[in-house]
Amino acid sequence: MQPTHPELTLSRARLDEWHRIADWAAEEQWNPGLRDVHGFHPTDPEGFFVGRTGGQLVSAVSVVNYSARFAFLGYYLVHPEHRGRGLGLRTWQGAFPHAGARVVGLDAVPAQTATYRRSGFHSQYENVRYAGRPALSGPPHPDVHPVGPEHLDALAAYDARCFPAERASFVRRWLTAEGHHAHVYLREGEVAGYGVLRPARAGRRVGPLFADSREGAEALLDALAAHLGPEEELWIDVPEPRAEAVESATARGLTPRSVTTRMYTDPAQPPHLERVYGVTSLELG
Repeated sequence: MQPTHPELTLSRARLDEWHRIADWAAEEQWNPGLRDVHGFHPTDPEGFFVGRTGGQLVSAVSVVNYSARFAFLGYYLVHPEHRGRGLGLRTWQGAFPHAGARVVGLDAVPAQTATYRRSGFHSQYENVRYAGRPALSGPPHPDVHPVGPEHLDALAAYDARCFPAERASFVRRWLTAEGHHAHVYLREGEVAGYGVLRPARAGRRVGPLFADSREGAEALLDALAAHLGPEEELWIDVPEPRAEAVESATARGLTPRSVTTRMYTDPAQPPHLERVYGVTSLELG
């Protein structure tokens, strides 16, 4: 192994730099959404880090603080031409203090779970990525509606019941982003679920898909899938412990493609899975 490069410098990433990191993620087959950077970067602009040697970008990691108690780590990458030199570890060590005393979550690929355990993370469950051309179950559900401005406040409040932190500004950006299709499930006029479909490097990704019931989740999934183009695949990351979510994906003909492990620095962190049928993003929570 080559020695750690002595001149790695770490800095906050500009928005244009983070677009390059998203390209790296695409090359790793992570299939990021086309507008993901625009949705997440404003959440905590100080939480996106890049490493350089000789002025060249070589590494990256995001440590996004969602609240005073919770942060999420993702995009932990070293460019392939610069691996094996300790640059990733140095990037991690420089960026991780941004989280302070917060509980930190992440999604680990199988090869890295042991590394994260040594850094104080604890495994909670697996997220399974499903993809394919979904078979729709029937006509549109009468309780599913396109998201409009009148729904935004209620959806931000609902999201806070499904995610470990309040992220209202992010939710509004995510719901209204260019190319995103968002639908809400209403029961007696109250929000009982919502889902978003977004264009990705390959096909389209669903995330989040949150609902009070399997009926609501499946109605939302079918409404989102109706926006697919003739040859497009649908991708969704499903928490493996949520048997209903797994059954909903497989019933529509989606098949497993990859697995990650959700990990937290606090082994007692509540999983917040009761309404989760599809996570927002493996890279940023």
